Amino acid sequence: MRLYTRGADSAKIHHGSDRIDAQMNGREWAEAFLEMMAAERGASPNTLRAYANDLADVSRFLAGRGRDPASATAEDVEAYFADVGSRGLSAATAARRRSAARQFYRFVLGETWRADDPTRRVEAPKTGRPLPKILTREEVDALIIAAAARDGAAGARLAAMVEILYASGLRISELVALPLAAFAHDPAYLMVRGKGAKERLAPLNEAARAAIKTYLTVRAGFIPKGAKANPWLFASGARGGHLSARRFAQLLDEAAGAAGIDPARVSPHVLRHAFATHLLEGGADLRVVQTLLGHADIATTQIYTHVTQDRLRAVVESKHPLARKR
Repeated sequence: MRLYTRGADSAKIHHGSDRIDAQMNGREWAEAFLEMMAAERGASPNTLRAYANDLADVSRFLAGRGRDPASATAEDVEAYFADVGSRGLSAATAARRRSAARQFYRFVLGETWRADDPTRRVEAPKTGRPLPKILTREEVDALIIAAAARDGAAGARLAAMVEILYASGLRISELVALPLAAFAHDPAYLMVRGKGAKERLAPLNEAARAAIKTYLTVRAGFIPKGAKANPWLFASGARGGHLSARRFAQLLDEAAGAAGIDPARVSPHVLRHAFATHLLEGGADLRVVQTLLGHADIATTQIYTHVTQDRLRAVVESKHPLARKR
């Protein structure tokens, strides 16, 4: 049984009996780092898998240079960062792998397993964060109308899902996992458990609540006859489960096409972006939007201020009489 402990005598890994830090290898360092991320930072299983894959990638590269995490130099790390940038990975993936290496070595340094941090002197390339895709308010309205226009129960379900996303800014994983019990009394707010098991309140406007009421009248049609009670709001016939995120994305693409919107511009996360952007355009405080989205760092939320600024600039440049003359 592995146990990660942190104390004044520095962290150690226990495998039945204590092992001194100097005897630990890179794999054990990585395992201790992941245990710390889970215990102290509440990292989700998906986040932990991503970090594990990133650290394995670092180790493979170092092994090709005859190194390991314990013996890696700043030059080795610089070569790794350059290699990540040359593989054709997306900017987000490359940045995440560099970040994983930096966090890992800061952890190792803090535990005094190394006397230095080989990532400290290496500057990661500055990559501009892409602005999120968004929809206009008119496009969101058209999407909701197209969703509701689908036949019968399928239309009621899809309209309810789109209304909830746009009203509350939920992540798709949070949406499909909504419990039926939470809607027993027509709530104006939902208690949502998001990343890192953190809870937050998510609002529901009148349009979303009305769409949910309509959907609840036909919800039983999505549950096979004779099946046990299904605990999810958006029930699926597959063994008492809920509608999958992938299936919802497919339905959303179909609704986008029916609304005359390029499906490539639409996704569940785009509706979350629209929620945040339209709030800021309406004068909402950035801290309030951060809380509603469940962002741990306000820097993540600030990306939406750039979107609103760009849109305001575009309006001025296209509508102002002097701008048109020039």
